[in-house]
Amino acid sequence: MLIEFTAKNWKSIKETQSLNLIKGNGNELEASNSFQTVTTPSLSLLRSTAIYGPNASGKSNFLKALLMMRDLVIHSAKEQRGDRIPVISFRLDESNENAPTEFEVTFITQKVRYQYGFSANSERILEEWLFAYPNGRAQKWLSRSWIENSEEFKDGFYQWEKCSALSGQKQLWQESTRQNALFLSTAVQLNSQQLQPAYDWFKNNLRIANISGWEPSFTAKLCQDNILKSKVMEFLKAADFDIHDVLVETEKMSAKHLPVVMPDELKSKVLKDIGGVGVFDVKTIHLSITGKQVSFKFDEESDGTQKFFSLAGPWIDALKNGYVLVIDELHDTLHPKMVEFLVKVFHNTQSNPKNAQLVFTTHETSILSQEIFRRDQLWFCEKDKNQATKLYPLTDFSPKKGRENLKENYLSGRYGALPYINKLKHLNLW
Repeated sequence: MLIEFTAKNWKSIKETQSLNLIKGNGNELEASNSFQTVTTPSLSLLRSTAIYGPNASGKSNFLKALLMMRDLVIHSAKEQRGDRIPVISFRLDESNENAPTEFEVTFITQKVRYQYGFSANSERILEEWLFAYPNGRAQKWLSRSWIENSEEFKDGFYQWEKCSALSGQKQLWQESTRQNALFLSTAVQLNSQQLQPAYDWFKNNLRIANISGWEPSFTAKLCQDNILKSKVMEFLKAADFDIHDVLVETEKMSAKHLPVVMPDELKSKVLKDIGGVGVFDVKTIHLSITGKQVSFKFDEESDGTQKFFSLAGPWIDALKNGYVLVIDELHDTLHPKMVEFLVKVFHNTQSNPKNAQLVFTTHETSILSQEIFRRDQLWFCEKDKNQATKLYPLTDFSPKKGRENLKENYLSGRYGALPYINKLKHLNLW
């Protein structure tokens, strides 16, 4: 369960920007769109949140910040000494050039709340911290800071706070943590059982996709299991797709699976390097007017059908396991009603019994309605006069419950986060 994510000095994000999924005071759509946490009865979270804003406002960068944090947690312990950390700071302010990038996330997993974060530049992790609340009270499990140019250590050193609540071979884990690696990643790699749940939340529970969504292979793999395939078919039929059946075969990757424009020499090298990797061949079955089954290649389906099929697997997986699903530009190639359907399955206690959460960016204003969202589920993103990303909630404008037309107000500019388009007469196109 995601509670809050914060990013600072990352790409178009200069100052600290935060997104939280904490339920506000309003009681609208309370039973369907929010849920009470087991760890803290007084804390209720939202099942979804949508971020609106113009192109190039930084919506994608904010989600990419969460993706970068996830990747560093999962992979940093496996990097080589001297490898650079791929953080990208805000570049439009020279005074900010050497400032560190900072990420922090608060989440719940296995009935324990965690607050974890770190700051880094391209050379090293500068700070790293972790607080856990196993009994509802804060315990400091990790605190690490880089100290520059001390009298004793001219090249700098890491200062580790004593964290008695963390058990295990802490001295070994600290000594094994390279300057470009996270302690959380390193300790788990060296068998820290206590830190494993926090690491696993990033690896298993946090599912992030970009504008292209997911490849169809995940859904195709589910279709190889009869029970899961029935769930996929139920999902497709609920969205009113006229697909009678889906056939999935696995075959060895060959030149036909590579781009036609790829040179033959490069194709041979790729096939040699990946050696025998299996790929899924997906076919959809439709019924003719006489009831005959007609097979179609997957790429013969519309772009919207292909994307919806590719999303079906991750959607079902998230709803089944209570994962956090993060996707950029959910509306891309999809009909507005399909977007509404994908959101509403998260707002349904029957289809979402384990309180999975959906975080997405979109331009689809047809769902910008108090009939679909609570007021605290909607956020906006825009750039300020310094071209830095600003993220802010709809609740900043104190919209009236059930009375304001959110779509109309947004498109009229009341909430900001709209593109500024010059009139055509001001453009010298020819």
